[in-house]
Amino acid sequence: MIMVVALALAGAVQGGVSSAQAEDGGRQLLFYNHAYGVLDRETADAIEHSDYLRDFANFQVRTTTGAGGQTWTGRYLMGRETYLELFGIGDVPGKDGTLGATGMGVSAEREGDLATVTARLRELGISDPVEFRQTRDFGDGVPVPWFDAVFTTEEYDLFGAWGMEYRPEYFADPRSKTEPAAHPGDVGRERYLPDAYRDHLMRDVTGIRLAVTARDLANTLPLLKAGGFTVRSLPGGGAVAKGGGTTLRFDAVPLDQVGLRQVEMSLNRPVSYRHEERIGHSALVVGPGSRAVWTFGEQDQQDQQDQPTAR
Repeated sequence: MIMVVALALAGAVQGGVSSAQAEDGGRQLLFYNHAYGVLDRETADAIEHSDYLRDFANFQVRTTTGAGGQTWTGRYLMGRETYLELFGIGDVPGKDGTLGATGMGVSAEREGDLATVTARLRELGISDPVEFRQTRDFGDGVPVPWFDAVFTTEEYDLFGAWGMEYRPEYFADPRSKTEPAAHPGDVGRERYLPDAYRDHLMRDVTGIRLAVTARDLANTLPLLKAGGFTVRSLPGGGAVAKGGGTTLRFDAVPLDQVGLRQVEMSLNRPVSYRHEERIGHSALVVGPGSRAVWTFGEQDQQDQQDQPTAR
């Protein structure tokens, strides 16, 4: 999902930022679902046409229609429970299509857990969490409720995070091609994503490193704490959040230095070799062992100046 689309359609109100400490160590309610990054056009096009990525992962290029008819075109690497969404400049409406823009969804595995997170946000000082229901149109003009979402605020620079919970109507719709529930109240990531990852090397995203502004980071930490992540501050104003097998690292930087920096992935099987694939202005290193690391260079400031003005 794209931040500016959801917030524009929600008619959202702004919530406050809390300085509350980490959660009380209860059951984790939210888990890393996916993250997105907007890359320079050369890198985005190289990703879109990479034969290696089609072999490495369950890879798709897809245009999605969400609530209000808003559309976005992404390049997707999908694992067992998690995925990565990559855009080029302008592939996303509004300022979310700006070079260096990023976003992240953390989702519930059990029906009703998002409501608990929303209540926790209020306890953490977010007086007016922004709630939104996203829909999906499969191309036949008949949208289906897709997931519910919550944000801490409608004000952000170029990064936003949201909590989400898939809707039972989406799972019940045969167009979604999702799996049956594994247990009562199952709204989990594994049920949502296809099993085609088994035919490729990539299994899941295990780590994300994002460069974001201090304001965007401050707006994000209450959501992660409410969802049960363990959050630790870093020197220089950044933070690391861990939980559910995924490590999220945020570097606090000026606005002109924001962007997706690195993605770590687990593999379905260990490999004995080290392979480096250059893809535009990025490098994907696979192996040796059972992990891969994809590193993205800092965004070019001249490209930032040359891109269309964000709406």
